Amino acid sequence: MRAIQLLPDLLISQIAAGEVIDRPASALKELLENCLDAGASEIVVQLEGGGIKLLRVRDNGQGIIKDELPLALMRHATSKIASLDELQSVASMGFRGEALASMAAVAQLLLSSRTALDEHGWKVEAQDGQLVKPSPASHAPGTTVELRELYFNTPARRKFLKSEATEFAWCEEAFKRTALSRPDCAFLLQHNGKTLWQLPVQSLTARIAAILGEEFGHAAVLVDHQVAELRMQGLAALPAFSRSSRDAQYFFVNGRFVRDKVASHALRQAYQDILHHQRHPAYVLFLDMPAHQVDVNVHPAKSEVRFRESQGIHQFIFHTLQNSLGASIKRTETEAPLTKTASDSGETQQSRSRANNEIPRFKQLPLGAAQRESSYRLWDEQSYKPDTARNESTAEKLIPPEPDSRVQVKESPLEHAPVPQLGFALAQLSGIYILAENSKGLVLVDMHAAHERIVYERLKVALDNRQITTQALLIPISFYAEKLDVATVEAEQEALKTLGFEISTLSPTQLVVRAMPALLKQSDAEAVAQKVLHELREYGASQALTERRNELLATLACHSAVRANRILSVTEMNALLREMENTDRADQCNHGRPTWFQLSLAELDKMFMRGK
Repeated sequence: MRAIQLLPDLLISQIAAGEVIDRPASALKELLENCLDAGASEIVVQLEGGGIKLLRVRDNGQGIIKDELPLALMRHATSKIASLDELQSVASMGFRGEALASMAAVAQLLLSSRTALDEHGWKVEAQDGQLVKPSPASHAPGTTVELRELYFNTPARRKFLKSEATEFAWCEEAFKRTALSRPDCAFLLQHNGKTLWQLPVQSLTARIAAILGEEFGHAAVLVDHQVAELRMQGLAALPAFSRSSRDAQYFFVNGRFVRDKVASHALRQAYQDILHHQRHPAYVLFLDMPAHQVDVNVHPAKSEVRFRESQGIHQFIFHTLQNSLGASIKRTETEAPLTKTASDSGETQQSRSRANNEIPRFKQLPLGAAQRESSYRLWDEQSYKPDTARNESTAEKLIPPEPDSRVQVKESPLEHAPVPQLGFALAQLSGIYILAENSKGLVLVDMHAAHERIVYERLKVALDNRQITTQALLIPISFYAEKLDVATVEAEQEALKTLGFEISTLSPTQLVVRAMPALLKQSDAEAVAQKVLHELREYGASQALTERRNELLATLACHSAVRANRILSVTEMNALLREMENTDRADQCNHGRPTWFQLSLAELDKMFMRGK
């Protein structure tokens, strides 16, 4: 056993770098925050190879004097705080004094700077954590930090970096978050010599529209409310602009982008009565509050905070957003119906149309028309075609035309064969429930919840056995995609094939779905593809296919299950009942809701007071 000993300073910094600088985007975030703390009004970011080969950030801030340049690269050296009291009320973006030292330990770093009072600039270099004495440099007032070959001296960490496209996508996201937080500062982003973003000093709404698009600006409502020292402002999109992922959610506390559970829950609650649970809202919101009421010293990356009065903050966020959305939605409803946006799914638009029109009625079936045959398969392609003529002809075969025949069927519906547990279908109620008759009485089935469980269990078995059947699309589906999703497709082809998808890149902003799992062939290809890509992007292929396997498959099953107001024939209803009987855990859907209920004849007699 080794004796206890102090670790070398370089190793300490390399360990710290693993927490603070886990990828180029993390380094970029820290450098951008330093620029803002230095009072910069113009920031230029230049990247090569996704930020792995080169990451250069230049600002026109106050600069660093010559004698403090080496100190800036030392661990726990900072100009942001000097006491515990200042730590408990941090007003700057950075304060730990770890970022530059961590970068110097895992990359070739060059720090150049000049103050307004200096005749020329100075620079200092770091190689393997070793500093070179400051030397004169030609530099305009401000600071430039240049990182080359990130993790060149720690290959074990470098091999965990993703492709250049993926790393650049994360860098671009960090750039956009910072640019959103400070519209009073001009930003420029270049990658491999090409300018991709050039944002002038502008208003908050103009900056949000520039980054999230004009469509978001047109579909969003203004949020601005203040109570005492709390203020929340920004833009929140109406439900028509809902997304399939959380990629358009930006929440800032005192100008700092954070992911906080209290705030996230309050925001979800504000949308819950107006947004389908499978969709995600879009917003850019800024919460301003006294610095001493929020603790930013929770995580090395400073992306988490802790509110000292969390319950009060939750209520303030919830009521502010709910009131803003409620007022706008009421006004919109009196003016004109919402139009379909590019982010709406077919299901959303279809449901909206049906809300404005009478739900189509199917041909009523007499109670004696329960069908015995159970050989139909729910996945049969013919049974899914919304052919009204076919459905009516099928129903006519099942309904004896003469009154006497109906009476005969009713007198002996279930006498000559074993009755399945869920019985035989009678009719469909309100496009949602299946009514069936078994030996005990009446069975009510939630068809979407039941089908969701069936697909989910089949997907689990197929994935475990590596036997997910892929079906090519007759017409490939192309759609607009975020750059992070495009990068994910390029980096995670093996995982996509494992899941039964064939997705490829059409352009830097377009993807195309060429094939998908046969079990999901009735679902919206674009929506399902986006869900899978979001999961792979957020958690990586390894975690998505292991720890989060069930969550992913449950989401896919939900997308492919039959929807409300989908009119089923008796054949299809019976097929669903038989599949339920052959599926494990079919009593509950993937979200824990019951899929069916039994009403016995005795309970029905009691309702109608028979025998009394």
